[in-house]
Parts: sequence; C-alpha cells; structure tokens
Amino acid sequence: MDSLQVWAWMFLFLYVGAMIGFGYLGMRQVQSSDDFSTARGGYGMWFLAFAMTATTASGATFLGIPGLGYTFGLPALGYALVYPFAVYLGVWLCFRQVQKAGNAFGNRSIPEFIGDRYQSDVLRIIVAVFSIVLLFYLAAQLLAGLVMFEQVLGLDAFWALTVTILVLLVYVVLGGAHADILTDGVQGAMMLAVAIAIVVMFVKGAGVEGGLDEVLVRLQNLDPQTVGVFYEGSGILGSYWDFSAIFLAHLSLGMLPHIGNKVWALKEGIGRTRFLLLCLLFGVVLAAMIFGGVLARAVLGDELLTSPGGPNQAIPALFIALFPQWLAALLGVAILSAIMSTADGLVISTSQVFANDIYRRSLSRVLFPNASEEDVDHHVLIISRWGIVGVLLGAGILAWYSIGQNIALMVWAGLGGMMAALAGPLILGVFWRGVTKQGAIWGFMMGAVSFTVLRNSWLPIGDAGGNMLQQGLFWVHSQANNPFACTTLAEGLSVLTTVVVSLFSAPLPKEHLDKVFGGHLSQ
Repeated sequence: MDSLQVWAWMFLFLYVGAMIGFGYLGMRQVQSSDDFSTARGGYGMWFLAFAMTATTASGATFLGIPGLGYTFGLPALGYALVYPFAVYLGVWLCFRQVQKAGNAFGNRSIPEFIGDRYQSDVLRIIVAVFSIVLLFYLAAQLLAGLVMFEQVLGLDAFWALTVTILVLLVYVVLGGAHADILTDGVQGAMMLAVAIAIVVMFVKGAGVEGGLDEVLVRLQNLDPQTVGVFYEGSGILGSYWDFSAIFLAHLSLGMLPHIGNKVWALKEGIGRTRFLLLCLLFGVVLAAMIFGGVLARAVLGDELLTSPGGPNQAIPALFIALFPQWLAALLGVAILSAIMSTADGLVISTSQVFANDIYRRSLSRVLFPNASEEDVDHHVLIISRWGIVGVLLGAGILAWYSIGQNIALMVWAGLGGMMAALAGPLILGVFWRGVTKQGAIWGFMMGAVSFTVLRNSWLPIGDAGGNMLQQGLFWVHSQANNPFACTTLAEGLSVLTTVVVSLFSAPLPKEHLDKVFGGHLSQ
C-alpha cells in the first residue's frame, strides 16, 4: 500500500465517522415517518442552500462533467454553465406552490403532491412507480464512488462498490432526510471549496509550464476543436440547438423527487427568491469543475481517452499528478462527498415510493383498515429503512453492469424520461389552474413514452430528401444519441398533450383549486 492509499484510508475513516455522527444527530430528530422523509421546516436558508446545491450537483458534476471537459475541451463549458440556470428557474417556477400546498396537504414526496394536486390516487401511483427509473441516476452515483475508491484507495471494482454502498447505508438508515440534509450541508461547503480551488488551478495553468496560455496551446495541438465554441461530432455540443436543448431539458431537474422534497425542509418565513439565488450562485461555482477536466487534458494528454476508467478519472488523476499525496487523498475524499450528497437524497426519495406513496397512501388502508395513525406511522418508518437497503442493492447491481460509461451521460437514462414526464403535470400544473386530472395523466405518460421512443430510435426513419414530414422524422431520429434533445422534445410533447387534453376534459372542482392555489388547506 503506497502513501496515497494510506492517507486516503485515514481521511476516509474520518469522513465515515463524521457521516455516522450526522446520521446519529439526524436520528435524534426523527420522531415520525414525516420527519424521516421530509425534515419539514427544519432548516434555514444558508445550510439548506448548501444541501440543495450538493444534492443537485452529484458525482456527474465532479467526475462526469470534468470527463466531458477532458474529452471535448472548452465547448463543454457551455453545458456546465447553462444547466444551473435552467435547474433553478424550474425550481423557482414551482417552489411556492409545491411548498405551500404540499405543507398543507402534509405531502412527503413529489408523487404524493402531484396525486393530491389532481385528486388522483392513480396518478400518484403512476408517478411513484415510474420514479423508480431514478435507480439509473443512483447507479451513476455509485459508479462515481467506485471510480474514486479505485483511484484513491486502490480497491478493486467490487470492493470499491461495496464500500460506497455501505457508507451510504449506515448514515441514511439512521437519520433519513435529517441525515441527508445535515451531511449534504457540510458536503456542499466542501464541494464549493474544491470547485474554487479547481478554478484557481485552471487560471494559473497548474502543472503546465507557461501557465494558461500554454494550456490552450496544448489543447489546440491535441485537438483544435477543444478550444472552440462548438465540438462537431460530439452529439451534444455541436450547435446552438444542442445548447438550447441542454437548457430546456434541465428545467424539470430541480423538481425531481430527491431534490424537490427539500422545499418542505425550508423554514417558514424565509424568502424563496433569496434562497434560490443563493443556490444558483453555488451551482454556477460548482459547474466550474469543468475547468478541471480541461486542465487535465492539457496536463495528461490523451491517455485517459483509452484507459479502462475513461475520462471519468480526469479529476482524481489530475490531483494525483499535481499534489502531494496527502492533499490528493484529502481532495479525493472531498469529491466522494459530492457523490454521496446526491446518492443519499436519491436513496431516501426512492424508498419513499414503497413506504409512503404505495404503502401509507394505498396498501395500509387495505391491509390494516383498523390500524391507528401511530401504528401506520411505525410501519412506514420500518418500510422506509428496509426500502433503503433494497434500493441500494438494486442500484449497486445496475452500477456493476455499467462500469466504463460516462457518468454525466449515464444519469440521463434515469433522468430524461422522468423530467419529460413531469413537464406537463408539475411544471405547467403549478401555475395553470386549468390542468385537469386527465390532462396530467396523459401529459405524464406522453412525456415518459416519447422520451423512451426518441432515445431508443423507435421512430420510423424518414428520408432527409423526402417531404417535410419525412425530413422532420429524419431529423428527430438523428437526435437519438443526444439525451438533452430527446428530453426537450419529449417535454414539449408532455406540455402540449397536457394542454390539449385539459381543454377537452372535465375541470377539477373550483373549491379544490382554490385550496391548492391559495395554499390554505386542511388535511
């Protein structure tokens, strides 16, 4: 075992000890299943901003996005800077309504909020079950953890994945949402410090004699496209349309179940706009991690393009190449915190599909019709904790069979369909009273199905030289390899379907809509 691994193991034990400590603190605050799932009204602006930013960031931010920077150079900067603005614009559009109405309804998850918004148990169950596709997103985080443990701790892939799962399992099972937010708040601060360090390194041209100017020269010599605005042939960074698709695709990201449920943790009376502007500032700083991948390409050359771990290893490889081993190990553990900060929220939100959305709201009434609220709450808490175990095992298996894929792109196997599906019923439904139950159901299904069809190239291939319909089909087919384009197109179909069906279906009762949009609800 070399000195890097010794230092890494030392810092890892300290990190795991701290996470278990936060898990214990979270456990002491858990008095009910609602505490476990939402930490309702428990946190102030700054701490929750760190936590929400950390959850939004993920392993893709610290490994996958730098991997894109390593592969494509400066054109990837557009992706990194565009998506935070889209994410928090989407959250801003939904925040007030989801927070006020959700608190009044006692909602514990985004699927439950949608079900109550439209007075539909069917829609709640559909959204809850479909959100299980976020296992792909969770698997991407576990894969990122695997990369870090392989690189820094010297573990083989199996044990690297096992350690990642065990670290998450311990503190999330203990404290639920409180543990999630407590750990994410601290981890968010660590991540921002690393991102700022990366920016400084890039500006100074660390590891490259001649500084930033020489970095650009090296990139030009390696691949002229890496110093341009677009990267033709990338599939995602080749045109203004590609960047527009990145923006539009991310509008729903901030209201995915593992992020959106944090709106209920904000203390009452705190300004939502100020909170979200703070989150946006933090998000833009974290997006600057892209510069680490660009710098790594200049320092390391093309070696990672053909290595087993691929460009995902850009940041840990850069740290190992430039820093004393103790500092590289410390920074590696800091990046691990970014991975855990998204994974823990995903684990909790996915476990709530079984504990809250399916058991508490549906099965408990059938299985235990005479059970007291206290008994049901106890059952939900048990299912929540065992659900965490099952979710982590499922995601771990999925991660094992996804080794070598780009993490930033892999997450869209789980994100794209869910984000497209939510565009109509959630994004549109929180500010247009006219969305009906049928409109929401059909809009959700259209978004999910159309993303799947587009992403898998199941449309009939048109003729680039045929009529306008054939040309259109050909162009849509050509977007199959661009997950952001597929998501954007599917979001548009979700919204359109929601509008059309809502115009021709029965509206929800005025009294219910007044309650939802007024935020004055009683359980």
